[in-house]
Order: sequence, then structure tokens, then C-alpha cells
Amino acid sequence: MGDIPSRSANATAGDLSGNAQGAGYGAYPSRYEEPPAGGGGALPKKSRFSLETGFRGLSTAAGAMVLIIIVAIAVFLISKAVPAIRADEENFLTYNRWMPNELPPAFGIAVLALGTVLTSIIALVVAVPIALGIALFLTHYAPRRLATPLGFVIDLLAAVPSVVFGIWGRDVFQEPVREFSLWLNHYFGWLPVFGGEGPFGQSLMLGGLVLAIMVLPIVTSLSREVFQQTPGMNEEAALALGATKWEMIRTAVLPYGKPGVIAAVMLGLGRALGETIALALTLGITWEVSFNLIESGGNSIAANIANSFGEANDTGRGALIASGLVLFAITLVVNMTARAIIYRRREFRDSAA
Repeated sequence: MGDIPSRSANATAGDLSGNAQGAGYGAYPSRYEEPPAGGGGALPKKSRFSLETGFRGLSTAAGAMVLIIIVAIAVFLISKAVPAIRADEENFLTYNRWMPNELPPAFGIAVLALGTVLTSIIALVVAVPIALGIALFLTHYAPRRLATPLGFVIDLLAAVPSVVFGIWGRDVFQEPVREFSLWLNHYFGWLPVFGGEGPFGQSLMLGGLVLAIMVLPIVTSLSREVFQQTPGMNEEAALALGATKWEMIRTAVLPYGKPGVIAAVMLGLGRALGETIALALTLGITWEVSFNLIESGGNSIAANIANSFGEANDTGRGALIASGLVLFAITLVVNMTARAIIYRRREFRDSAA
């Protein structure tokens, strides 16, 4: 058989290197086709408009619209509130009476702000421990066939209208709360918050407990979602080191979910601060600055707006709008703080994106 002429690997390499040197540093051999400038010649050209670009634009417009609406609400409230505050003969922040329809008008939000804060604090003190217990039970103790329907039932509480809670609190829940108030007054009457001689019933305690029931599904749902995001490796590592289930929860679950739980509590606080009808039906409306929780009385900003708007004149409506501006500012600060806490950790920022 005849020898087949062939080129050795060295010769081929020499030819290639010679061609490269002849064409200059980095040049391609003459038998290879040079790629187009910029590379990526096989990739399709990017179109000027695509679904992704359109969706990004719509999302940006929606976010900007929310900010515009918030600013518009603030501008409206300020424009309507300033004339009434200028006409007020008393200090708007410290005066404890509400007489904007009189001549001269005199009104303040001291009683309203105090009642709003106290009822919200009672609601959180009662609802948060129960909500966290329910969330931990649903995520770490209850079997799935029980946790799923029970969580669904708890979430349904958020769909009940507030007027239903208010009517139920006034007509059904008031008597048990009155008996509980009598017990507190009998054994803890030496404390100013549980003192007094009555009457008991439609009080800050009743309004706060009704709010606690309304806040419960919000805090429970958010806390449950936070606890479910705990990495399984963290829990398994704690159990592998000999920790009991409660020790595992205390060392792995609660520290990881702390920012989310705080955010859930603050969102529940925002819900409690803005409640209107339920408090209007359960508080015994008075204009007296008092820290007593069980005697009939109390008032809130939202409840006062609902009760007084229909009979208010121009100055009275401006005064109510001014009180609404204060509530708007408080609620806005609470919600912004809650969002800031959520974004402190990458896990919650990614899940919210």
C-alpha cells in the first residue's frame, strides 16, 4: 500500500502560527471566517418592544400611581384641615373637648388620640401571643390535614365586615366583658387602669378585645408564612444536636422570623389604628382624658369621624379632616416602618419582589 501523504501535528501547528503572525496578533487564520464585530452573531437582535418591557413599564406606572395617590390624599387633607386648625381657639393637640360647631370653635384630639392608642395596645397585647401560638402550632405541631383547614378558617376571620364585629361586641360580648371588668375591679382596683366605681361595659377594654379578634387573622397569617420560610437545615441541625422541638423553635425558628413577626405586628397595629365602625359601636363615647380601661367611656379618631361627620358644619368637617390627617400620618408611619423591617433581610426582600 502506498504511503498517504499527511501533515504532522507539528507542521499544522507551525502553519497556523505562521498565518497568525502574518495577519498580526489575535488575527484569525485565512481559512476561518471572521465573526462579526461585537460577537454573538448567532443571537437574535433585541426588539425595541417586548412583553417583558411592557410589563416592566406597567409595573413602574402602578408603583408610581400609588405614590401619586398617597401624595394627593395628603394634599387634600392638609388643604381642608389648615383652615379649621387656624379657626380653632384651643390647642389642637392637647385640648380635651370637641366643639368645632360652636362659635368660636374649640376642639382638640387629646381624648381621641389617647383612646386610639389605648385600644390598639390592648388589641396587640391580647392578639399577638395568641397569633404566634397559632402560627407555631400550624407550622410545627399540627398535622397537615388539620393545619390546612384550620389556617383557612382563621383567614376567613379577616373577611368578616367590621360592622358585624361591632354589633356582636355590643350585643353579645359586652356582658362577658362587664363581668370580667367587675372581677378586675374587685381584685386589682388599686391599679388606676382597673379602678373606678362603674358603670362598666362599653369601655376601652371592650373595644380593645373586639379589635384583638379583628387583628388576630392578620398577625397569624403573616407569622405563619414567616415561620414556614425557616430553612429546614437550621431546624434539622438543632434537632441533631439534641434540642427538643421547643428548643429548636426558640433557637432556630424565632430568631430567623423575628423581623417578619415584628412587621406582622406593626401591620396589625395599623389595622387597629384605623378601625372605625367596631369602635363606634363598642365605646361609650366620652370626652374625658382617662387611662381607666374598664369604666364606660373612651373615644377614638376614626369612631369620632363616623359619629360626628353627618351633623358637622364647614368648620366641623374641617376639624374632622384634621383629625383624619393625624390618623393618616400615624398609619403611614406604622406601615412604612413595617416595610422597612421586612426589607432588612434578604429573604423577605426576595420573597416580596
